[in-house]
Amino acid sequence: MADLRYNVFGRIVLIRRDGAAWRAFSVGADGKRAPAGFEVPDFLGEDEIEQFLFDLFHELAAGGGDVRRIA
Repeated sequence: MADLRYNVFGRIVLIRRDGAAWRAFSVGADGKRAPAGFEVPDFLGEDEIEQFLFDLFHELAAGGGDVRRIA
């Protein structure tokens, strides 16, 4: 499975399936990855992650923006 990248209210997040678990990384401006500091529930399907990220980070919406999958 390919990495899933999302723009989460201006922050780039990479989600990767690692066996039965999802792993979340923050992606810096230099492209380096670091642990994102949150967990994505294992039971979520790929099609549910965008909504999960919105629900988790909705407080950041005050500054505008949205959560969307990016290439």
